Amino acid sequence: MSNEELGLQFLPMQDTDIDVIIKNERRAYSHPWTEGIFRDCLASGNECWMLMVAQRIVGHAILSMGAGESHLLNICVNPEFQGQGFGEQLLVHIVERAIVNRCSCVFLEVRASNLTAYKLYERQGFNEIGIRKNYYPGHMGGEDALVLVKELILE
Repeated sequence: MSNEELGLQFLPMQDTDIDVIIKNERRAYSHPWTEGIFRDCLASGNECWMLMVAQRIVGHAILSMGAGESHLLNICVNPEFQGQGFGEQLLVHIVERAIVNRCSCVFLEVRASNLTAYKLYERQGFNEIGIRKNYYPGHMGGEDALVLVKELILE
């Protein structure tokens, strides 16, 4: 089935979408982003995208760009829709946005404990290049972040 047949589409995030985005974020993460962070990302001109399935926001991603590089700041799929390939489609879309914007690479951080996400990034050509100690907040202290990068080939 094609994306159209599934009712799947990518749309730029708007201020009016933030309430639903935050609900998805809170369902997915123990330490979700705040409304203010999303509003700042929109106001600063970051690439802020939503994944829609049958007119429902099921995921979102935020990409920051500068100096010819990009940084995936946030990617989230509502837990009700996880395990169906939507995260991978969202990641592919955001990497395509980096290419369109002439970025040479995409950086990201992932919790060291998030093996599902790590494997997804690895499948999509990301490579581990470092560790940020105690980067993520946790219930019992900080958690390390693995820093990954994907080099992009620009034509």
